[in-house]
Amino acid sequence: MNARCGIRRASAKYGVGVAGLMVLALLPACSKDDSGAAGRGNSADAPVPVRLAQVRTGDMRQTLMYTANIKALDEAVVYSRVPGKVSEKRVEEGMPVRKGEAILLVDRDEVGLKFEPAPVEAPLSGLVGRVYVDIGTAVTPQTPVALVVNVEQVRVKLDIPEKYLSLLSTQLLAEVSVDAWPDQIFTGRVSTISPVVDLDTRTAPIEAMVTNPGARLKPGMYARVQIVLKENRAATIVPREALIGRGEDLTTYVVREKTARLLAVKIGIRKGSELEVLEGLSPGDMVVVMGQQRLRDGAPVLVEANGNGAR
Repeated sequence: MNARCGIRRASAKYGVGVAGLMVLALLPACSKDDSGAAGRGNSADAPVPVRLAQVRTGDMRQTLMYTANIKALDEAVVYSRVPGKVSEKRVEEGMPVRKGEAILLVDRDEVGLKFEPAPVEAPLSGLVGRVYVDIGTAVTPQTPVALVVNVEQVRVKLDIPEKYLSLLSTQLLAEVSVDAWPDQIFTGRVSTISPVVDLDTRTAPIEAMVTNPGARLKPGMYARVQIVLKENRAATIVPREALIGRGEDLTTYVVREKTARLLAVKIGIRKGSELEVLEGLSPGDMVVVMGQQRLRDGAPVLVEANGNGAR
C-alpha cells in the first residue's frame, strides 16, 4: 500500500487536523502520478511511421546545355577573277560541286577584243549554298557571285563559363537537336577548347564537330547542344529526399528487418530529383524518404504505403 494513501485512511478514523488537511491536499496528485506511470509504456521503443523507396540502377548523365547557331565545316565566298557580265550559270543552289568545277561563266568581251568566257570555279568541294548573281549581271573581282559550303560535318560554337573548364576535354560527346528534326539527335565531339577566358563574360569558347547525315543540318539553323561531361549506364540511383545533410557529408536511413540503420553515402552525378550513389548503398536497398526527423540508428519502424502503393 502507498504510505501516503494509508495516511488518508487514518485521518478518516481519528479525525483530521491541520497537518492532516495538508496531507490530503497532496493526495490527488499522488493518485494521478501513480495511474499515469502505470498507463504509459516506453515511447522510445514505439515504431516510427516511415515511407520507403527502393534504390535502383539506371543511366545517369552530367551535362551542360546551351544553344548555338550551326555553321558549315568549311565555307567560301566565290569571286570572279575578271570583270565582265555573267553569261551562263552552270549550277543552282543546293547542287553539289567539286573543287575546281565551274559555277558560272563570265563574258569579258571588250570593244575590238574577243575572249573565251572565263569560268568562276568552286574553291572547295561541297554544296552551292547561294548564287548571288543572274545572267547578265555585271561583276568585278570584288563582286561576290556564289557561296560554297561543306556540310558533311557542321560546327557549333559555345561560350562556356570558366567554372566548368576543369570538367571539359576534347572528344567529349556533344548531342545536337533542332526543331526541323525533333525526333533525331545528331552526335559529335568537342574538337577545340580556347586557352583564353574572355575578361568581360568570364567564358571560354569551345567548338564541337557534329556529323550531318543526309545534310539535314543547315548552316544558320538554331540548335540545342548538350555536352556530356560524365555518363554511367549502370549507376546506383537514390531519390534526393532520402539523403540527410549538405555538401559531401551525407547520410541516409536504410530499413532492414523493420529497423532503421543510419549509413554514410558518397554521391556522384546529380540529376534533378535523383543522385548517383558511389558508396554506401546497393540496388534493392529500401531507404527512408519520409519520417527521417524522428528516426535514430536502430529505431524500429512502421512502413506506410508509398506513393506507388508498395509497403
